[in-house]
Parts: sequence; C-alpha cells; structure tokens
Amino acid sequence: MQWKPDWGLRGRMALTMFLLFALYLVFAAVISQTQYVGFLVLMVPFLFAQFFFSDKLALYSMGAKEVSPDEYPELHRMVERLSQQADLPKPKVAVADSRVPNAFATGRSQKKSAVCVTTGIMQTLDRDELEGVLAHELAHIKNRDVAVMTIASFLSTIAFMVVRWGAFFGGGGRDRQGGGVIVAIVASLAVWIVSFFLIRALSRYREFSADRGGATITGDPGALASALMKIDGRMSQVPKEDMREQAEMNAFFIIPIRSGFIGKLASTHPSTEKRIERLQALEREMETR
Repeated sequence: MQWKPDWGLRGRMALTMFLLFALYLVFAAVISQTQYVGFLVLMVPFLFAQFFFSDKLALYSMGAKEVSPDEYPELHRMVERLSQQADLPKPKVAVADSRVPNAFATGRSQKKSAVCVTTGIMQTLDRDELEGVLAHELAHIKNRDVAVMTIASFLSTIAFMVVRWGAFFGGGGRDRQGGGVIVAIVASLAVWIVSFFLIRALSRYREFSADRGGATITGDPGALASALMKIDGRMSQVPKEDMREQAEMNAFFIIPIRSGFIGKLASTHPSTEKRIERLQALEREMETR
C-alpha cells in the first residue's frame, strides 16, 4: 500500500497548530510587558537541551537501555526490515524491563531516533502484532512527531512554569505595584489551560496518522488492530504501582495509561475503539483494491 497523506487529519492538525500559534502570540505580547520576559529567555537553553537530548531523556525515564542485535536478534531484524519498508534510517533499539505492555518512539529527527518496547509487550503480542506496533512507532518517526509535539508545547511549558513559580520570580518594584505579576500569572494560567487541550487534540490526531502510517508500512491493518485490543485488555491487569511509575510517558506510548475521568478527558490518545474502527475501515479499503 502506497504511503498517502490523510488530508482530513492534516487539515485538523494545521488548524490546531494555527490556534496554538495565535494563542502564543497573545501570550508573548503579554509576557513582553512584564519582567517575565527574562525568565523566558533563561528557559530557552533548558528547553533546547530537552529537545536535543529527547531520545536519551525518554529512555532514561523509562529505565530502558539500548540493546544490541546479539541480545535481541529478532527484534533488530524486525526494526531493520520495517525501517527499509518505511524508507527510514534504522533507529536505535531499546528495551525496558516492565510488565506494562507498551512501546514508544523518541528522538528529534529521523536520524536521531529510538524505538523502545517493554518486555511486557513482547510477551503479550505475536510476531505480526509486534510488527504492527513497531511500524506505528516508525510512522511517528517518519512524521517527525516528537519534534512537532516538542515545538508545539514550548510556550505552554513556559506558561506552566510562570504559573508555578510566579511568586518566586515576580520580583518587586514596578511589576508588583502595577499588578504586572498578577496579570502575567493569570494570562499564563489561561494560556496553559487552553494550550493543554489543543496540544492533546493535536496528539490524538497524530496517533490516528501513525496508525494509518504503520498499517501502510506492514500492509496489515488487522495486525495493529489486534495488537491494540490485546494491549488495552492487558492494561487492567498491570499492578497500579507500575502504572504510576510510567504515567508521565503517556504521550509517547502506543496506548496511554489512563487514570479516571480526567485522565480520559485529557488523554493524549484517541479511544482504542475509534482507532480499531479506522484500522478496520482501512483494511476493507485495501481488500477492495
């Protein structure tokens, strides 16, 4: 199956990015009138470092380690073959010793990327299903999703930091007397809340796109749909302490760890049911060709 852009998804992603850009312009205009502009400048090197070392930071946070072909020969063969089919450089391959059945891709570019799977997912899925998951992660790399989401969340992170540390960085003098600190904190809170939901909408759209891309790479949407069902079913069996330890990696996982109503409302991923429906529709489309 030929790799084709999903223009409906692209349109929604473009609209979301436009709304974020407009929101951030307003935020920048407000911040420029306060002493927080200095705080923003101080944060830029830190956030750029986070961007450039995103692959190492993500693997470290999961307790994952890069593995050699000698350690996991079959996993490396899968990634190499699928990378060739996706017309991508082979990413680094990592494994996390975790009962949570999941996988993620990270890295700032196609040449500086990594794919990580957990021991739990390798024990849960069969070969075709694991290939479907790996292809999904490679589609994220091909679409440069980590870079896009990092850039999209840049000023949102700044807004969050202003809200959190406003009392410490407010300073004195003119800003306090003129109410500049309060204006900056209120504006930052509003920007963070709105961008929080916009960024999560963008993330959900990109998951749909990666599902389609992964199915295109393997030519087998059914295998990925089957993998999603298995992973989703196994999540309820994973000990809660394991779920809590890895909850911060939700945005990277193929299926996120949800916690309660708010967790679902603000999910970085679409529902598994909707994803499976789209994959099944894609499978029917491929069968009629």
